[in-house]
Amino acid sequence: MKRSVTIIAAAFAGLALSFTVATSSIWSSDATHSRLGFTVKHMGISDFNGSFNTYEVKMTATKEDFSDAKVELTGDIASINTANEMRDNHLKSADFFDAEKYPKFTFVSKSFTKVAKSKNEYKVVGDLTLHGVTKEVTMTAVHNGTVTNPMNKKEVSGFKMTGTINRLDFKIGDENPGLSKEVNVTADLELVKE
Repeated sequence: MKRSVTIIAAAFAGLALSFTVATSSIWSSDATHSRLGFTVKHMGISDFNGSFNTYEVKMTATKEDFSDAKVELTGDIASINTANEMRDNHLKSADFFDAEKYPKFTFVSKSFTKVAKSKNEYKVVGDLTLHGVTKEVTMTAVHNGTVTNPMNKKEVSGFKMTGTINRLDFKIGDENPGLSKEVNVTADLELVKE
C-alpha cells in the first residue's frame, strides 16, 4: 500500500512538473520580407544607405508577449550592398570591413526587456561581433504585431529594430572627417514561427 501511494505521488509530481515547463516558440526571418540596413552621414550633409543581403535571424521565446525573447543574428559581410559596386568593393576591403579576414558578423541578445508603459516596445541588449571585435550594444525593438499568413497558415510576427553604433569601436575605417563615426542600424524583420 505504501509503495502504491509513493508511485501515485510521483506520478502527480511529474504531471505537475510537465505543466510548469514552458514551451519555447522559435521564429526565423523571412528573407523575402525582411531587410537589414544601415545609414551613414556623408560630409555632414547627406545620408547614404546600404544593406546586407545575406543574413539569418532566429528568435526564441516562451512568453507570448516576447518579453523573454532571445535574438541571434548571423550575416555575411560580402553581401553588403550600397547600390554602387566600386563602393561595395571598397567597403569589403581591408580599409573597412575586411570581408576576407572577417567574413561574418553576429549579434546575440542578452536581454529583451519590455519598456515600461509600452505594449510593444522593448530594450534589447546584446553582444555585436563585427570586424573581429565584440562590444555590447543596445537596440530598440518595436513589435508590429502577429498575424496568420493566409497563404500557408503559418504565424508571422513583425519587428522593427533600431540602434546606433560607433564604427571606430569596431575598428572599421578611420577618423575620416567626411564619414560619420555613428552608423544607424535598422532591421525590418518578418519572422515566421517554426
